[in-house]
Amino acid sequence: MTRLSVNINKIATLRNARGGNVPDVQQFAVDCERFGAEGITVHPRPDQRHITFKDVELLRSLVKTEFNIEGNPTEDFIRLVIANKADQVTLVPDDPRQLTSDHGWNTLKDGKFLKEVIQRFHNHGIRVSIFVDPDPMMVQYAAETGTDRVELYTESYASGFTNNKEAAIEPFIIAAKEANRLGIGLNAGHDLSLQNLQFFAQNISGLLEVSIGHALISEALYYGIENTIQMYRRQLML
Repeated sequence: MTRLSVNINKIATLRNARGGNVPDVQQFAVDCERFGAEGITVHPRPDQRHITFKDVELLRSLVKTEFNIEGNPTEDFIRLVIANKADQVTLVPDDPRQLTSDHGWNTLKDGKFLKEVIQRFHNHGIRVSIFVDPDPMMVQYAAETGTDRVELYTESYASGFTNNKEAAIEPFIIAAKEANRLGIGLNAGHDLSLQNLQFFAQNISGLLEVSIGHALISEALYYGIENTIQMYRRQLML
C-alpha cells in the first residue's frame, strides 16, 4: 500500500501568522502519526516563512515514522538535512521567491550537480528523492544521478482531473512505467486531494509514497485532522 506522508508546513504558516506557539507544530506532527500518518514532511525555505530550521531540529527527535525534508539543496539546506539525519530528503528546484514549488528538475542539465549532492547525502545514509515533471526523459536522466527515488510533480494532473482525468494521468502512467523499468522508487506530490488521490493511486504502478499538505490541512478544517488522515489512508487502500 502507498504510504501517506503529511506535510505540516501550513500548520507552521498559521503559527507564524500570530507568533507564539499556537498551533504547536511539534505536537501536531506527533498527533498526525498517532492518527495514522506514515511520515511527516517539512519544506524549510530560506526565508523560513513557515517551517523554520529550529522546527526541523525539534521535530527530528519526535518523528517516529519517516522524516522527509524537502527543499532546494543550498549549502545551508544540505547541512540542515545531514545534521538532523532525515530518513529521506526530497530535492526541489525552488527559487527563494516562489510561493510554492512549480516545476521539477531538468535532470539532464542539472545532472552533474545533483549527482554530487546525492552522493553527499548517501555518505550519511540518507535516502534521496528528486522532484521531476512527468517526463520519461527526466526520469531516465534522474536515474543516472544515483537517486533512490523520483517524486512526480502532480500539479498538472490535479488541475486537469475534473475536465478529463484519463488525459491528465496519462503522462504520469508513462513516467511511472519508466521509473519502474529503471528500478528507481516512485513518490508523488503537489495538489493531490481527497477528490483526485484514489484515481491516481489506482493507475500509477509502483507508487511508494505520496506527500500531501495544503489540501489535507484545508480539508481537516471541515473533517478534523484525525478523520481526514484516515480518509486519505482509505483512498490509498487499493
